[in-house]
Amino acid sequence: PNVKPVLGVKQLEGRIQIDGFLDDDGWVGASLATNFAETQPGDQVRPPVGTEVLVTYDQTHLYIAFRAYDSRPAQIRASLRARDEIFDDDFVGVVIDTYGNAAWAYELFVNPYGIQGDMRWTPGGEDIGFDVVFESRGRITDEGYQVELAVPFKSLRFPNRPTQDWRATFIRVHPRDSERHYSWAAISRDDPCYPCQFGTLSGMSGVRSGSSFELLPGIVGGQTAELSDPSDPSSGFDEADPDADLSLGVRYAFTPSTSAELSLNPDFSQVESDVAQIDVNTTFALFFPERRPFFQEGSDLYDSWHDVIYTRQINDPLIAVKATIRSDRTSFVYLFGRDEETPMILPFEERSLFAAPGKSYANILRARYAFKEDSYAGVMFTDRRYDIGGSGTVGGFDGSYRFAQNYRIEAQGLLSYTDEPDDPSLTAGVANADTTFADGKYTAALDGETYTGHAVYLSLERDARHWNSDIDYWDTGATFRADLGFVRRNSSRRVSWYNNYIFYPDDRVFDRIRFNILPSAEWNSFGAPKRRALENWVDLVLKGQMSFVFGYDNTNENFRNVDFEDIDLYYMEFNTNYFARFQFGFWLGVGDRVARTAQPQPFLGDGEHLDVWVTLRIGDRFVLEPLFTYSTIRDKDTGADFFKGYITRTKFNYQFTRELFLRFVLQYDDFDGVVNVEPLLSYELNPFTVFYVGANVNGQDFDHKSFDPLDRTGDGFEPTSWQYFFKFQYFYRY
Repeated sequence: PNVKPVLGVKQLEGRIQIDGFLDDDGWVGASLATNFAETQPGDQVRPPVGTEVLVTYDQTHLYIAFRAYDSRPAQIRASLRARDEIFDDDFVGVVIDTYGNAAWAYELFVNPYGIQGDMRWTPGGEDIGFDVVFESRGRITDEGYQVELAVPFKSLRFPNRPTQDWRATFIRVHPRDSERHYSWAAISRDDPCYPCQFGTLSGMSGVRSGSSFELLPGIVGGQTAELSDPSDPSSGFDEADPDADLSLGVRYAFTPSTSAELSLNPDFSQVESDVAQIDVNTTFALFFPERRPFFQEGSDLYDSWHDVIYTRQINDPLIAVKATIRSDRTSFVYLFGRDEETPMILPFEERSLFAAPGKSYANILRARYAFKEDSYAGVMFTDRRYDIGGSGTVGGFDGSYRFAQNYRIEAQGLLSYTDEPDDPSLTAGVANADTTFADGKYTAALDGETYTGHAVYLSLERDARHWNSDIDYWDTGATFRADLGFVRRNSSRRVSWYNNYIFYPDDRVFDRIRFNILPSAEWNSFGAPKRRALENWVDLVLKGQMSFVFGYDNTNENFRNVDFEDIDLYYMEFNTNYFARFQFGFWLGVGDRVARTAQPQPFLGDGEHLDVWVTLRIGDRFVLEPLFTYSTIRDKDTGADFFKGYITRTKFNYQFTRELFLRFVLQYDDFDGVVNVEPLLSYELNPFTVFYVGANVNGQDFDHKSFDPLDRTGDGFEPTSWQYFFKFQYFYRY
């Protein structure tokens, strides 16, 4: 295997046209990377197929070509999909750590048709919402498949040096009997630092991202309508006038490492709704991922163990400004927003509440310094100021230090200062002066109180080939709040110790067997026991791209001053990707469940929860993706349902060309009898040059079980609101 290989990249001689053919004269003198090693399921062994990579560059682009050999090209998995939906196919790509500090890396992948999938890698995971503008094409041949990539240097951030030497590796994923992963740079399972093991692309001289000026003008328009009386389907629709808004995004890169962005009246809407979640027995706010492009630059810096930066809290900004600076070791991001419709999460010990205090100003500052290999120290500051009065401020530090290769210490400390808006009407009906927190010191209503809070995280981890361990301590004070974060509960102190042991059998059945155990204990901020749990599970990865998880949890919990003993949960999960045209999986849990929202007090019932997901490919262009969720809790004595219902969501996608697709989403929520229909026609030249036209239609079953029998109309399903919209956005780079 290639252990930290070095590839001297030669400058382009000739020309290259990105078309999936490798007969251009520019590839003749390109540097060649070979000798890939299998990293999964094999451990640095020779792959069953060969892979070659050609690399060259000019003053504006990095050019990469793959020859992915395959003795059975008819079995190559390839589909014409939308961007970022290629990861069940065969695919190849490059992972680049341009700063060489293991803090983050670009991941640029393409499938055999040249369809792109890109992500940002960080030690905390991969961000699929991150987008890079680059060009790619691919084609299947008699010997396998081949692809070409042209990556503009202006799309990358890297040090301002005369000669660039980047940590990198080339990746190939080959899904057959197992999902096999191959890497140009050998990757050891006993080294937890992934980028530290990369090879080096060296000798690219005279290249610069340089100063660039980017414009992102757009227009969004549409019309909405809703029933005059939501409870009466015959009341008629109140239709708003058709409307359209202009927006403008401006970005200027002063250097390859320094940039500033301004967005005026940005369209931060989503063209696809969030997948519905069951909240009938949930007392805390629900989390949904960030998908808006403006927040992607520098988004790796927002992450920390306590979620004090959650950019969806900047909901509807009139203006947003962002500055990003990166050097070899230092990263900095500053974000300002003027929000027109501010959301506020109010965290408490056993629930969270929601308020909408109107307009506000938001400021976020984050800085991080990387040292040694795969270690860093950072600071963060957030501040929100409400027009009606009041504010929320958080400041603190975090850091991670890796030592003795397999061990790591992580820490975070935060202080908050909250000056509540003095407007109890914002929490009317959900909190008042009789509802208190912090051992009765403060009221839950927004009535102008001020207080400080703290949050702490400490961890000692071991990450190795076989035995892995993680001892964590979490402390979120009863008065800690983060108005620009996602802190949905406080008054909690928790200790946990996760351990697993991994076997890698060399046989015809298993690729991996992992045994896991997680004991934990939790108290509130005043020492009262809240929860003790012992979680045990085993996960099995089998040949044939199949996996199973079997688990058993035993928990004792105090909730709403009721003690629940021996809460037993048995569960299993199954996934298969064996068939090229069909993927299937489910999660099933059976056992004791606490009815948390029951009145006058919670009780322990029997219940089940089932999630099912399917992907069905019909030809290379049509994909059907059904999701199904079912959940229930029953009284142990009477068998009566506390709740029972399901949510179904089916997404249909037809890809006409690489750029043009039609999507149709149909969702039904059986808990409320609500149906949503969302057709969308999309044309995307790149992640930022897009045209959408679509609609949302919402309906209600007026005979649904959730209505009191006297309120049922006998009308069945009727539309309750609708919206049609269009969006056009064009990306200019000078």
